[in-house]
Amino acid sequence: MLTLIADSGSTKTDWVLIDKTKILSNHKTIGFNPYFQTKDQISIELKEHLLPFLNGYLSKINHIYYYGAGCSNENNCRIVLDGIHNAIDLKQIDIHHDLLAAARALCGQKPGIASILGTGSNSCLYDGKNVIQNVPSVGYLFGDHGSGANIGMTFIQAYFDGDLPKKIKDDFEKNGYHREEILDNVYKKPMPSRYLASINKFVSDNIKDAYVRRLVKSCFLAFFHKQIEKYNNSREYTVNSVGSIGFYYRDILAEVANEEGYKLGKVKKSPMDGLVEFHQSLL
Repeated sequence: MLTLIADSGSTKTDWVLIDKTKILSNHKTIGFNPYFQTKDQISIELKEHLLPFLNGYLSKINHIYYYGAGCSNENNCRIVLDGIHNAIDLKQIDIHHDLLAAARALCGQKPGIASILGTGSNSCLYDGKNVIQNVPSVGYLFGDHGSGANIGMTFIQAYFDGDLPKKIKDDFEKNGYHREEILDNVYKKPMPSRYLASINKFVSDNIKDAYVRRLVKSCFLAFFHKQIEKYNNSREYTVNSVGSIGFYYRDILAEVANEEGYKLGKVKKSPMDGLVEFHQSLL
């Protein structure tokens, strides 16, 4: 029998079909977030853009594990569950928060601290089976320390305050970033956190500049102070990270972890490889 795993963010969903030893199929659909989409919208997308790629395997799938953004309460999980069930008539469908995906992908069946450092940020203390402690993520306006949106917002604040080195400021503007363009994207267009996170393309291209590096480092310092150190006996655990921001700024993340007395463990761009390994161990 086969297992179908889904790792879903607000932008895209990775679907991987596995047996005990190998990956049989993988595919992408749009991302799902039950805060913004209905069960019918989810079902329609799956019928049109996932089921054709599972043709020949459907009757052999006996379990679906879905990990997704926004799946943090019973009502939201029910929206996703009903949407999947309407497309794939299966009894064994488990819906979990993306934090559990990070924990299972990074820690397997061992205790540790798992974090997500992507467009947004989150973290948890994991006992090898369950998430036992979580410092709540409250979004880019009030938290998301160390995330892409947080770094982007911090950089833009420095730009507006006139704190950027002249060369960095000039290059930033040459890349098309100006006051009105920025304000329009942040205050008038949808998904401002995604726009803020996109600033990291420029930031990462200029990470060798001492000021830019200190700015990114300050965001990771806030992440450790506001998130990680609040877990019980936090320095007794390895800190692990999944997501593009932690992955691309890994050297700075490791530097901050070391200075704060933490051991940095696994740093992955995506949780899927770890999830495949975890679920194959259960088959």
